[in-house]
Amino acid sequence: MVEPGYFRTDFLNSSSLHVSERIADYEETAAGQMRTIAPGFNHQQPGDPVKGAAVIVDAIDGSAFPVRLFLGPDTINVVTEKIDQVRAELARQHDVAVSTDHAN
Repeated sequence: MVEPGYFRTDFLNSSSLHVSERIADYEETAAGQMRTIAPGFNHQQPGDPVKGAAVIVDAIDGSAFPVRLFLGPDTINVVTEKIDQVRAELARQHDVAVSTDHAN
């Protein structure tokens, strides 16, 4: 699975990115906020698509393609934040989770 960050392509312009009608209840969500900032971010993306493609080809040609191929420091930041959230949730639920085994 390739998990790319933002690469400088036309993906965020109107020829590629089509949005549906806005729903007010979603405006404050991450998705709603992205709809607002995405057009202004177009052609400002940090990733070089040629370099990203080369990494993908190298991974395919290599002997150990990873389960997830992370591309871009922005992806590393998002994934690290998600891992931190999952670790915190796991810690909060640890005692309840381990309490569910049989009492042999």
